[in-house]
Amino acid sequence: MGFPRASLLVRRAEYDAVYREGRRRSSREFAVFLRPNRLELSRFGWSIKKALGSAVKRNRMRRRIREIIRLHRQEIAPGWDIVIHPRSTVAKANFSSLSEELLKMLPRASAGGNSTA
Repeated sequence: MGFPRASLLVRRAEYDAVYREGRRRSSREFAVFLRPNRLELSRFGWSIKKALGSAVKRNRMRRRIREIIRLHRQEIAPGWDIVIHPRSTVAKANFSSLSEELLKMLPRASAGGNSTA
């Protein structure tokens, strides 16, 4: 099952607000931008540049990111707008290591609400 529309960042202005007002975290596989949204849920978006490869490769990255979020949704704290930028290695990296790395960069629900520990 996909994401409800309410859980996605869909407008350019929403992405721009995250880039402008949010914080950035980087790792070997991802750059993640986080901004508190004062809502009862976290909203997600991803930006995958054409320079990262063909449409097939970019769609694979997008599917992998979406699946990580879907599988671990309960572990991610509510109240954040999150934009994820994958690096080129995401298409071929081990899925479990990708999951682990991305989850380390996201705010955790178990950390007590809106903290980013």
